[in-house]
Amino acid sequence: MREILDALAAGDLTPAQAEARLRGYATTEAGRFDAAREDRRGIPEGILAEGKTPAEVAAMADAAVESTGHALVTRADDDTAEQVRSYLDKEHPTATVERDARARTVVVHAADYELPAVDADVVVVSGGTADAHAAREAAVVAGEAGPRVETVEDVGVANVTRVLDEVETLRNADVLVAAAGREATLPTLVAGLVDAPVIGLPTSTGYGVGGDGVAALLALLQSCTVLSVVNVDAGFVAGTQAALIARGVDGRSTAGDR
Repeated sequence: MREILDALAAGDLTPAQAEARLRGYATTEAGRFDAAREDRRGIPEGILAEGKTPAEVAAMADAAVESTGHALVTRADDDTAEQVRSYLDKEHPTATVERDARARTVVVHAADYELPAVDADVVVVSGGTADAHAAREAAVVAGEAGPRVETVEDVGVANVTRVLDEVETLRNADVLVAAAGREATLPTLVAGLVDAPVIGLPTSTGYGVGGDGVAALLALLQSCTVLSVVNVDAGFVAGTQAALIARGVDGRSTAGDR
């Protein structure tokens, strides 16, 4: 504690950073940001924009940058993303702000922030362009934890040769996320082609009964190949699970070892 207080007095830590190290979280008017999650779990805290006002999301992102050097916002619509960018351009003019409209994410890095280096490869593969919203969210989230991330898009099994053409890339992965809607055959097929863990990510694409992702979820739960399954459109969960597996591949099984 004395070291933290000395660093605060010397100006080496901001009040937000000192609070985050002492309490494990930073307090804002919009809520409490879990600043210690990366040290505790090895994965970044995400700021879910849904259910919050754009101003609240911006305040949380500011607290994240102040306490950890970066911010990860998920499920952000265009208005929220613009307000976050505008707010952080003012509060942290040297920070970089990256928006992925399809993934609905906003990633902010302070000028002196460095991603952790995790020596493992994550491949995120998706069945069709309509599945890219969840797949790209998974890719963005996994990338913020430090592993190398590659995406393979639009390889749905309606033409299985599209998948087979990417077998070398798939087999070079240490962990894969496979996103698909409709009957979600792709993750099962991928899991039968590789020896690495596969995380099935069902998406809410399709027609009629079960087209909201229920058929995809149930199909993956009944997969005859070994894989794990997350909830419908749960790109954040799939990305964090992939990142945790990647850390294990790199020998980073305990927190605080970056």
